Amino acid sequence: MKYSVSYDISEVNRCVLCEDPQCTRACPQNADVGRVLRSLYFDNNYGAMVRLGKTDCTYCNAPCEKVCVLSPSKPPVNIREIFLDLKKDEKDMVPMKIKNPDISTDICGVKLENPFLLSSSVVASNYDMCKRAFEAGWAGVSFKTICSFPQHEASPRFSAINNHSVSFCGFKNIEQLSDHSVRENMEIFRKLRREFPTKVIVASVMGQNEDEWTSLASECEKAGASVIECNFSCPNMENDGLGITIGQSEELIERFTRATKRGTSLPVLAKMTPNITDMVPMALAAKRGGADGIAAINTINSITGVNLDTLTAEPEVRGKSIVGGYSGPAVKPIALRFISDLANSKDLAGMHISGMGGIESWADAVEFMLLGAGSLQITTAVMQYGYRIIDDLIDGVRTYLRGKGINKLSKLVGGATGSVVSHRSIERDTVVFPIFNTERCIGCGRCFIACMDGGHQAIKFDYKTRRPKLLGSECVGCHLCRLVCPVKAIDKASRAIVRPCSDKKE
Repeated sequence: MKYSVSYDISEVNRCVLCEDPQCTRACPQNADVGRVLRSLYFDNNYGAMVRLGKTDCTYCNAPCEKVCVLSPSKPPVNIREIFLDLKKDEKDMVPMKIKNPDISTDICGVKLENPFLLSSSVVASNYDMCKRAFEAGWAGVSFKTICSFPQHEASPRFSAINNHSVSFCGFKNIEQLSDHSVRENMEIFRKLRREFPTKVIVASVMGQNEDEWTSLASECEKAGASVIECNFSCPNMENDGLGITIGQSEELIERFTRATKRGTSLPVLAKMTPNITDMVPMALAAKRGGADGIAAINTINSITGVNLDTLTAEPEVRGKSIVGGYSGPAVKPIALRFISDLANSKDLAGMHISGMGGIESWADAVEFMLLGAGSLQITTAVMQYGYRIIDDLIDGVRTYLRGKGINKLSKLVGGATGSVVSHRSIERDTVVFPIFNTERCIGCGRCFIACMDGGHQAIKFDYKTRRPKLLGSECVGCHLCRLVCPVKAIDKASRAIVRPCSDKKE
């Protein structure tokens, strides 16, 4: 959903999203300040406007800023200015075409009240966590992978790559599977099923042989699971016949999927590894084994960095480290590529795709669904921000549907699959020029630097006026300048110029 957004998103991103935010307590108008900021943080602009309501900060002395936890070591978040700018945006708010779209969906016929589940990981690893997630509004959980062999975890087992804000963009784990016994996990399933009969429990399982795959699926069904998910992809389980080793072998995928199906009448998803070149053959192997759907993607083999003092890769465990699974916003483009590949395969038509990999906001979720995912799983964003992100995920998706006039979420699924074509099919005979907004431009020259040293030397910088000028005869319409502009002062032309790129004209 596009809005004419005037507030400073970089300032919003300085908010640390407190538990029990003091800014809310300090507001003399009883506005839920922290909640409004959280909606803005997760791109739920409409939700933020609704929550701000009739609050008027024009003559307020901003006591909310005085109690910001960032001060006195850092300047507080400029809440008053953010809210004043947000009020200006109300007039540009996209009108809502319908009132109450249906955001329910399903996994192979198993109904979900909304498309969001916790993915199989530490965020869904015991009764209390799943209970709190269900109460928060999550439609289901894919429980941390159940196995019959013991787990022995390392410490520490996480590392991350940070961007320029307070959050990390990439996350590495060397975590293994559930450390509870099968019996203990089955009791958790039974308890959750009794207390939350409408919620979906996806039982992620991993066996050491065919008999274990069969028996684990059977036990999970008896204990109340709704769906079985075969973990063919954990990068931290590299012994022969486990985890990623299975996911890289068509023969093992087919064999163990078939073994799982023997033990259950429930829908079976095969969870795929991205540590391969082409996922489609692996998904087809799962289909031959009887899988009803595909879950993708699991984490990517990675080393996030090396400690320059100890000369050890991260995370460091007594002087050593291992390759681990990479997740978070940085992997989203890779995940979307695999989702698109699966959805565009005619041989996989009709199979459910449960998508995951870098989903943080409602917009991320919609992108996954447009490229073919019918349900969505999330872990890393929950590890950063908690179960509470479900509020803005649901709110944002519902608002998007209302603005588009779409009455049912399932109508989104696959809506963008046709836009991804082969390299030979892409049109290459037109150029779309960048358009410079001189009023918004701050004169930093970043576009000039990028074009000179990383583009096609198509921008001239006037050092007197501190404004860039496009050299049309040199521009090939790559739009690097638009991507590096820190204040979004460069747009793209509304129409393309038809000419071969080699035929440069003013």
